[in-house]
Amino acid sequence: MKPLLPMVLVLGILALAPCASAADTAKAVRDWPQWRGPLRDGRSTETRLLKKWPEEGPPLAWKVEGLGMGYSSVSIAGNRIFTMGDKGKDQLVITLDLATHEQVWTARVGEPWGDGGPRGTPTVDGERVYALGAHGDLVCLATADGKEIWRKSLKKDFGGKMMSGWGYSESPLVDGEKLVCTPGGDDAAIAALDKKTGETIWTSKLPSLGPKGNDGAGYSSLVVSQGAGVRQYVQLMGRGAVSVAADDGRFLWCYNRIASDVANVPTCIVDGDFVFATASYENGSGLVKLSKAPNKGVQATEVYYLGPDKFENHHGGVILVKGFVYGGHGRNNGSPTCIDFKTGKIMWQAKGVGRRSAAITYADGHLYFRYEDGLMALIEANPRELRVAGTFKIPTRGGPSWPHPVVADGKLFIRHEGTLLCYDIKAK
Repeated sequence: MKPLLPMVLVLGILALAPCASAADTAKAVRDWPQWRGPLRDGRSTETRLLKKWPEEGPPLAWKVEGLGMGYSSVSIAGNRIFTMGDKGKDQLVITLDLATHEQVWTARVGEPWGDGGPRGTPTVDGERVYALGAHGDLVCLATADGKEIWRKSLKKDFGGKMMSGWGYSESPLVDGEKLVCTPGGDDAAIAALDKKTGETIWTSKLPSLGPKGNDGAGYSSLVVSQGAGVRQYVQLMGRGAVSVAADDGRFLWCYNRIASDVANVPTCIVDGDFVFATASYENGSGLVKLSKAPNKGVQATEVYYLGPDKFENHHGGVILVKGFVYGGHGRNNGSPTCIDFKTGKIMWQAKGVGRRSAAITYADGHLYFRYEDGLMALIEANPRELRVAGTFKIPTRGGPSWPHPVVADGKLFIRHEGTLLCYDIKAK
């Protein structure tokens, strides 16, 4: 095992209070308030869902059009749906009523982005919603009516930059009283702001992180870890997986080996003292274990590395389920793969069910693979073998089918360009 730089990691665990009411519990199950769900792990707590799809796929409950161009997924909180899209000369946060599917309000984030629209997903936190535009415009809006509360520019206010030419793709993280984001600047690689006012709490200046990749922000989103007993923020940046301390932003560690110099995209998996990171463009995947180091530091030790011929995830994401990592393997590919999280053993790997990359979500024992060609596949989360429990093709009118699917309230939500499709997947 090869020791890396001192590191720190953070995993926030949410739990309902023992006295939570039935209504509170139902709401917690239904809501999907941010990127990859309540814990940013891509896992829904929904149960009693279809175990197998009919030949034509699950029934379409409803659809909404006119959301504008964009690769944003959706967030769901209370009785609202939140997403982003480019319409005309504006990049917008767009809010729909969950029951009526009617538009409630829109709010301007910034200028549109010519290459496919916004990539980030809004983060809902009670009375406020946060969104980051492709040009680096960060806004805090009132959940009720979309009124702007505060605004920052990651480029102008923090000297931010991307590792390569595509726009900011991050979904901002709310942690307690902080709003945490990744400008990618020389003096503000990661920044923590007061979530109510937008005032800066701290910024992280990083040391030299290694030869691979490029300086700047990647196309991923922050997660929280408590690895080695130190609360920290873990992000896949231009130089690889990076961690900074939650209390003051001090640098903790970097895992440079898996960094690409083109685009580092998938959200890292954090589990206890372990972090799994992956990137495409012939770079591969790796697991590191965190342990305490002097001066409130954390050391990361590589447990295993999987070369790009074995497993690399492009931008569809990876999910940990009962000790196994699932995801699509390959650059511009989505070959379904199961990996033993602790050992790196490839349990199985198969040819892609659909064409090109696959974005995934997990619920009720199954993985929802959404392929770039619009094919949806229901795959059992089974470490022994690949078991496909149904496929169907979503109606598309061109453009890559990239936004990650969401499972909430017994429904499967799929965004494709300006259309949001909602399928009923509750078992009868």
